Amino acid sequence: MIFNWLASRRRKKILSESFSADWEQVLVNSAWQVRLLSAVQGEKLRRLIQVFVAEKNWEGCNGLTLTDEIKVVIAAFACLLVVGFDYEEHFENVLSILVYPAGYMGKETQVVGSGLVLEGEQARIGEAWYRGPVILSWTDIRLAVARQTPGRNVVFHEFAHQLDMLNGRNVDGTPPLRSEELLTRWRTVMDAELAELSQACRQGEPTFLDCYGATNSGEFLAVTTESFFEAPRHFRRFHPELYSVLSEYYGLDLAALAEM
Repeated sequence: MIFNWLASRRRKKILSESFSADWEQVLVNSAWQVRLLSAVQGEKLRRLIQVFVAEKNWEGCNGLTLTDEIKVVIAAFACLLVVGFDYEEHFENVLSILVYPAGYMGKETQVVGSGLVLEGEQARIGEAWYRGPVILSWTDIRLAVARQTPGRNVVFHEFAHQLDMLNGRNVDGTPPLRSEELLTRWRTVMDAELAELSQACRQGEPTFLDCYGATNSGEFLAVTTESFFEAPRHFRRFHPELYSVLSEYYGLDLAALAEM
């Protein structure tokens, strides 16, 4: 109770400050999706960004100096995922944002059986930890801002994992959903679309969705979220049922808004 009161008081203080002109310039130049939002949604997004930037612990890694631009860009993409929710989601389980200048090497542990554990390193551009940090590559974020990686955005990807983990550490591709009806439809559509993508990727067929999404249900949600926000009209064209369930979950229909 006391914690909630303190958090509410702190956020009121944060929001008493206006959204600066410099931040506004960064926002509109970085996230093209902002132009599609209604006035109410745009105002909500800016509130979410202010709280996100203020409340997270930010760390620059490998010599990267964090700037307001970096923080606002990351916050904008993260908060776009939840601007359509009927409540204000602040990613309270995300304690820190660690930003590397580019891809980095992460430790990997693999259990191969009978007590044998292999440890090594793997190149990465992002990670999402349960009740922990989100780790991101600034170079890859900049490529998404410049729209040089169609359908891909590492911030959308990793924060989709964070939404997935709102109901537990198991990244199973099913975040908390608002109704049993949506849950039933979600599982039916997601399972069918994942199976279809997996088969197409195994057979070397061209796919709209990145084959990394065929890894498992959790990665499928993250990959489809990237394409939903980065290429909504193409997504709806190639995967109308999948687009529909994601649109209902995220509370946004960017494909329709882009046509207005």
